[in-house]
Amino acid sequence: MTLIKSISGIRGTIGGMVGDGLNPLDIVRFTAAYATQIKKNKLTDSNKIVVGRDARISGEMVNQLVIGTLLGMGFDVVNIGLATTPTTELAVTMEKAAGGIILTASHNPKQWNALKLLNERGEFLNANEGETVLKIAEEESFIFSEVDQLGKLTEDFSYTQKHINSVLALELVDVDAIKAANFSVAIDCVNSVGGIAIPALLDAMGVKKVERLYCEPNGQFPHNPEPLPEHLTEISEVMKAGKADVGFVVDPDVDRLAIICEDGSMFGEEYTLVSIADYVLQNTPGNTVSNLSSTRALRDVTQNRGGKYTAAAVGEVNVVTAMKATNAVIGGEGNGGVIYPASHYGRDALVGIALFLTYLAKSKTTVSELRKTYPEYFISKNKIQLTPEIDVDNILSVIKKSYQQYDVNDIDGVKIDFPTGWVHLRKSNTEPIIRIYSESGTSEQAEAFAQAIIEEIKRIANI
Repeated sequence: MTLIKSISGIRGTIGGMVGDGLNPLDIVRFTAAYATQIKKNKLTDSNKIVVGRDARISGEMVNQLVIGTLLGMGFDVVNIGLATTPTTELAVTMEKAAGGIILTASHNPKQWNALKLLNERGEFLNANEGETVLKIAEEESFIFSEVDQLGKLTEDFSYTQKHINSVLALELVDVDAIKAANFSVAIDCVNSVGGIAIPALLDAMGVKKVERLYCEPNGQFPHNPEPLPEHLTEISEVMKAGKADVGFVVDPDVDRLAIICEDGSMFGEEYTLVSIADYVLQNTPGNTVSNLSSTRALRDVTQNRGGKYTAAAVGEVNVVTAMKATNAVIGGEGNGGVIYPASHYGRDALVGIALFLTYLAKSKTTVSELRKTYPEYFISKNKIQLTPEIDVDNILSVIKKSYQQYDVNDIDGVKIDFPTGWVHLRKSNTEPIIRIYSESGTSEQAEAFAQAIIEEIKRIANI
């Protein structure tokens, strides 16, 4: 069993002993700690907390515990039911709520679930706020409300449609152009809430030919739910059979978007943000942000369009902070996460699909031809499983010193910039692993960079 407590929330496998897995007692403890933090730092008069969840098997159990705890803490709860992460984020602002909790473990397998914690802007808590929640939970320094001060529960299951309406209202989304293009689209929604939201979005944009894979929101993921190429073989075969012009794949909470070309090849999740940013920059010139583990192609495209590119530490809250500081018109993460401030400051696959289809319609080209217009980089993504004996801080320190002759960035782990590429290694915030990402102009060089660092880590850690 695994329980990971971080500033971005609590994530773990369902079951186990207290403190060992994500079980009812820990769910109550962290929900109460979050409610206490919101009470102490409320920047709004609202007493509402929005709760939304993905379609995981454990979702109903976790949902009832979270809602009951919030009511017991004196908060009024708006339960929006099955909803994507960006839908829940938008619901917080639409409700003018004091915060929100999203029940999803994102790309993790079905035995996982998590509490993602939002502030009154529908954005993830910052580091200080997250640390406060962890401290309150550790000390159990929360007080439940007496009977006359208990919160009230309301339910509003209309937020998926409200989210879609907000996407269609975006200035750079051209529904008429999408309708006129008469696209056929294949989708894989991994049997989670994307199966509700994505078909409804496509229908609202006039896309009539939709090849649906795994759109039943029952939490039975048919394959590993992380939208990586090795997990997307089935939709790739659909595309090779000529059944669609473009394929879209989302993760269980629909904040990541992978695109499949008409010939079944991968557009590349790194290039989801690159292509959509290129479209946005053509129409609204400005700056962009992505995290340190994202492709250099966004920097190249941004500079080509006259903007400034900034790299942020990994994590949505860090990217958002940098976007606000640089007044970025678009940003996100290389895992297919598109953040478009004209909509909201959260990764949003619905926004990504609408902008990409608009761009594709106006480009009057195929997806594979569009992909060829961008700088060609290859990223190698590797990981090393952590054990209690591995001293990550020491590993990072030794490697930083070993490569000090190069440009080294240590705002988040260690990133080494070589003349022909880069390597970024960092401890994951969501899994007990060290991630090793590398990029270069060829897949062989990217893999060589990664393997050299992996061997160095193994030597340092004696593994």
